[in-house]
Amino acid sequence: MSDILVKDIMIPLDQYATVDENANLYDAVMALEACQAKADVRDPRAVLVVDNKNHVVGKLSLLDVIKALEPSYEKILESRPGFGRLGFSHRFLKLLADDYKLWSNPLEQICRKAADIKVKDIMYSPSSEGEYVDEDATLPEALHQVIMGHHQSLLVMKKKHITGILRVRELFEQVTEAMKACGL
Repeated sequence: MSDILVKDIMIPLDQYATVDENANLYDAVMALEACQAKADVRDPRAVLVVDNKNHVVGKLSLLDVIKALEPSYEKILESRPGFGRLGFSHRFLKLLADDYKLWSNPLEQICRKAADIKVKDIMYSPSSEGEYVDEDATLPEALHQVIMGHHQSLLVMKKKHITGILRVRELFEQVTEAMKACGL
């Protein structure tokens, strides 16, 4: 496994869904849908956000898209850092939803907001070194980085430029192929 490099299994930037940072949420969803329709990319679960020089400046996950349509979530999460990582009972979550009137507007009405929400206002900007991996890193290095950082994906770098994305899915496929090769 140590002879497999990140660049051999990553999804290159030009094959992944991207959107300009000034685009709206609707544009991001359309970019994701267009990418999902391509046969050469397997199930993209995020949109990479690029600036006017086509440099990746952030990511927008499926969860980010949904969460952006109900702004009260941001109020809850901003007022209580780490709140979302705690385990809660169904009863408590229902009380919280009722108290903040989450999803109280008809979905059609909420979804119209997609044209007004700017991607740059809701995207996730990777902030730690651990969210990037060199394209010449080995598979074990990438596995270790993903596990220790609890990341679903890593941005792949060559020198100082992002060249692609490495998702848990590609790592999992490599690990399972190695398991099958054992012939157990």
